[in-house]
Amino acid sequence: MTPYEKMHSGEIYSCTDEDLMKEQAKCLEKLYDFNATRPSEGEKRQALLKEMFAEIGEDCYIEPPLRANWGGKHVHFGSHVYANFNLTMVDDTHIYVGDYTMFGPNVTVATGGHPVLPELREPVTQFNIPVHIGRNVWIGAGAVLLPGVKIGDNTVIGAGSIVTKDIPANVVAVGNPCRVLREINDHDKEYYYKDRRMSLDHGGMRA
Repeated sequence: MTPYEKMHSGEIYSCTDEDLMKEQAKCLEKLYDFNATRPSEGEKRQALLKEMFAEIGEDCYIEPPLRANWGGKHVHFGSHVYANFNLTMVDDTHIYVGDYTMFGPNVTVATGGHPVLPELREPVTQFNIPVHIGRNVWIGAGAVLLPGVKIGDNTVIGAGSIVTKDIPANVVAVGNPCRVLREINDHDKEYYYKDRRMSLDHGGMRA
């Protein structure tokens, strides 16, 4: 198994392997170019993202700065994905994101981890487990998603949450560690925020 294959196997490997670092450096050069674009250079940003990412669908928008260990090389975005400032993707292995998902500012999605045993950490070893984020998910500001987690479709992850385990579809989940608070329900069809009621002009479903 090559170092690159081992990186995606879930096994422990050396992340200071010379060949891996050379390949990673090429990806980070493109990421640097993306972050250096001007606000008026929308077409250039889109072209760079298509080069950088494993997959990226239509009408995706990422607000620089973007941080990614491999510059997005192992990131798979559906269509209409939005990411606010300072999205950090530890994309040492694959990250999958469904259509219409939104990231608040300062969200971290991490696939990489290090062994607990000190003797294994000392030579700079690592393991990586993919992260799967469903369709139409909203991840609030400052949330952190840890290696291997899966988040179901339509779910909301509250700001500042630390997601350590899978979260099902169609729920609001918050906290550290992140837990399901409630299901998305009929109340959410009428109220968009606390006691703020939707009008029909804004998609409200009142009779």
